[in-house]
Amino acid sequence: MKNKAEINIKKLFKSWSGEELLKSDALPESGSYRKYYRLFGATKQCIAVFNEDKKENHAFIEFSKHFHAKNLPVPKILAEDTSNFIYLQSDLGDISLYEHLEKERKGIDFPDSLFNLYKKVLDNLLRFQIIGAEGFDYSICYPRAAFDKQSMMWDLNYFKYYFLKLAKIPFYEQELEDDFQRFTDFLLQADTNYFLYRDFQSRNIMVKDGEPYFIDYQGGRKGALAYDLASLLYDSKADIPQEIRNELRLYYINQLSEYQIDKRNFEHYYFGYVLIRIFQAMGAYGFRGFYEKKTHFLQSIPYAIQDLEYLIENIDLPVHLPELWKVMRALTQSEELMKFKNPDKKLTVSIFSFSYKKGLPSDDMGNGGGFVFDCRGIHNPGRYEQYFNLTGRDREVIDFFEKNKEMDAFLESVFALVEKSVEKYQKRNFSSLMVSFGCTGGQHRSVYAAERLSTHLKQKYDVEVILNHREQGLVFH
Repeated sequence: MKNKAEINIKKLFKSWSGEELLKSDALPESGSYRKYYRLFGATKQCIAVFNEDKKENHAFIEFSKHFHAKNLPVPKILAEDTSNFIYLQSDLGDISLYEHLEKERKGIDFPDSLFNLYKKVLDNLLRFQIIGAEGFDYSICYPRAAFDKQSMMWDLNYFKYYFLKLAKIPFYEQELEDDFQRFTDFLLQADTNYFLYRDFQSRNIMVKDGEPYFIDYQGGRKGALAYDLASLLYDSKADIPQEIRNELRLYYINQLSEYQIDKRNFEHYYFGYVLIRIFQAMGAYGFRGFYEKKTHFLQSIPYAIQDLEYLIENIDLPVHLPELWKVMRALTQSEELMKFKNPDKKLTVSIFSFSYKKGLPSDDMGNGGGFVFDCRGIHNPGRYEQYFNLTGRDREVIDFFEKNKEMDAFLESVFALVEKSVEKYQKRNFSSLMVSFGCTGGQHRSVYAAERLSTHLKQKYDVEVILNHREQGLVFH
């Protein structure tokens, strides 16, 4: 802590608490230039903020007072000394939603407890956007009162100059500028008369006693509903499975009815706002990562690219953006950017055996891809009485297939196809691949094939394999 700032913080703490400051712990730095400290007296504690940007301080303090009056879960402003760039706020603890998510998730699973917590977050988001907007003084917003065309162009140029240029992604400047103009014109056709939180992501949400609390909304302004939902669900390193994103989006959309908001209008513009939010985030990754050399931001890049790849394949915006789409494809194909992938993150391959009589396995990954192999063309040991009560995991059935080279020939082709995807997915830092084997009963051929592929991948690649024999109710990690 700077000497002068330290003296002023001590004074402000004593003025508020009536106690001497006994201890001050600097909190980890984030993506901003604000400095945070946890302060301790004999019986009281709080968070001190030192920030030399007076306008940003004024925005946060006034926003906090407004939201607190609306009974929204935000920190309370305890004391302020804006002439010396400091203020005190209530302490909401150390656990952000991101840290809570990391602790609660096991592999690819997204447990119900997390899903329900995200629903609480979305309920509060709507309260910020609609109830928080009532009587809100947008004149104190910083740096602009609305997420208008100027704000959008700032974000898109941030993406262009700090990410595309520094990542050496080629583009035609005038064509890209023309697309930016068309894109922003499209986005601004949405209803923009709501409070836009601006940076509504998991590190700006604290979890205390199982409830969400909200911080870092000083960049808020008037804007469209979709932007903040996109910020939360496409929070890159949170890496929410696409299926969960879709469910949470539908939950949010259903809640709009309570506020008499047109769901179709919201959905028409939603994925456009997803894209501009991802572009803004990538601009930050470029500036903080390429330029300031902060590793955390560089490690976020592959997640954002993975999201772009999904969007390229699955959305169809009602606006013509040829150069922007070309740039997006170039990003997803850049081998250079993949060097920033998190080396600790393994590809998870989910392998299923199943019966066609009971339908295909559900895609819990949310990627909508992978392989489904039909084993019904292979001679079936289930036709013979001695194998009726056995499965493809039993020695007698294994011997049957080892004597019958038809299965080996089938698996040789399967292995070749799956290996290509595994190698490509690992190189591009994808998180999951799904492979399913189906047969008539999901008992002999499909089980044996799934077991063989599981063993093969574990021996050849550094991947996490989840083996699920659906009809037997067996799952192996």
